[in-house]
Amino acid sequence: MSDFRQQFLKFALEQEVLKFGEFITKAGRPSPYFFNAGLFNDGNGILQLSRFYADAIIASGVEFDMLFGPAYKGIILAAATSMALAEKGVNVPIAYNRKEAKDHGEGGMLVGAPVQGRVLIIDDVISAGTSVRESVKLIEAEGATPAGVVIALDRMEKGTGETSAVQEVEQQYGLPVVSIANLHDLLAMLADDETLQTYLVAVQAYRDKYGINCFYICS
Repeated sequence: MSDFRQQFLKFALEQEVLKFGEFITKAGRPSPYFFNAGLFNDGNGILQLSRFYADAIIASGVEFDMLFGPAYKGIILAAATSMALAEKGVNVPIAYNRKEAKDHGEGGMLVGAPVQGRVLIIDDVISAGTSVRESVKLIEAEGATPAGVVIALDRMEKGTGETSAVQEVEQQYGLPVVSIANLHDLLAMLADDETLQTYLVAVQAYRDKYGINCFYICS
């Protein structure tokens, strides 16, 4: 597991963004862990999170010209990530969308830099893929090209069918989806940390029941 992935998961635990126990997912599944990126809700938390996003982007090698933050969570994530990238010498423009068009001032649905070139979408997770679909539509309407999607955690589990929401986005749009960490990394952390090993069997059982078919070969 890459150092930044391990560091991210441990930081998420410290911030109580990642928790272990008994939870119910949006799909109604009993889950032994819970992740809510919205709980990165103070200055230091968002700062550190943005640096993990920047690490994941650089490590992925994805080529892009600017960042795009889908309303609402994606706005602050993209803004903070742009600053973290700038710290690493990668200074790129950023834009985001409104939920409703503005009919005064600059008007329209988009705010920030002109949407052009290869656009990297920054979001927290991909659940149903709705924000990605909306973002792709907005980006293409400006004559730009979606370059990929970056999220915090890929749970690597099936949706209503045999594929995950992440896989559906990759297949439907031909876009790479980069995650700071995924279920592989989470299991590796549990196996390596004696204080967390008590949760390993439950997470493995959840993986075996709901994990996507490629789990054992996907990176």
